[in-house]
Amino acid sequence: MQIGPITYLIVCPLVLLAGFVDAVAGGGGIISLTAYLIAGIPAKLAAGTNKLASGFGTSLASYRYARSGNIDWHAAIPAAIFALLGSAAGASFAVYLPESVLQIIMLAALPIVAVILFFVKSGDGEDRPPLPNRTVEFRAALIGLAIGCYDGLVGPGTGTFLTLAFSLFIGFPLLRSAGCARIVNLASNIAALIVYLMHGDVLFALGIPAAACSMLGNYLGSRYAINGGSSKIRLVMFFVLGLLFVRFALKLAGVFDF
Repeated sequence: MQIGPITYLIVCPLVLLAGFVDAVAGGGGIISLTAYLIAGIPAKLAAGTNKLASGFGTSLASYRYARSGNIDWHAAIPAAIFALLGSAAGASFAVYLPESVLQIIMLAALPIVAVILFFVKSGDGEDRPPLPNRTVEFRAALIGLAIGCYDGLVGPGTGTFLTLAFSLFIGFPLLRSAGCARIVNLASNIAALIVYLMHGDVLFALGIPAAACSMLGNYLGSRYAINGGSSKIRLVMFFVLGLLFVRFALKLAGVFDF
């Protein structure tokens, strides 16, 4: 496929922005995947190339969160494993359940999620007593399974929902929740990328410079989140929930198919 300068001018800045958003609160894929489609990249190639670029970016963000001590591995590892299982199950269920039904459900649920997020404490959450490791591992596995299933069924906003779930059901501050969500996202990115590579659905000529932009965006985003704490993550999560609402509404209305 021929790639011109206009393609890079459209994709690279938006992938950088997507990396920033993804590192802070998840949901950057809404921006980056749309960028590839606007640039005229076919859907399968767009998805595969997006996984390549975001995989590099998520790896860098995961490293920075881990280095800053904002990943609880008792939660991140079981959540990542069960998210892969849930994603496979969700993809299987998607054959039987119309996507439009799922999108209507999500469109109705997003304002409720926003209200829940509004009442989630934006502080570091250290006042909440820590749960036993076994309880953390069990709840994290359930979170990974449930949201992994959503990822396989619908997809957009998975990182945002993971961040919120770690905070609500395990009691992590949003900063640590975001760190754990990055590990889960990294695992799912790698698994999906392997499939796309096997089918030749990756444009390396575009994916490599996009990966560099994604890494820069993830670096800036993780720095923003780590230095700003949970309150800044909360603000970006409201932004992502708004993007998700618009995305589902436009797709249901038939205005855009992305």
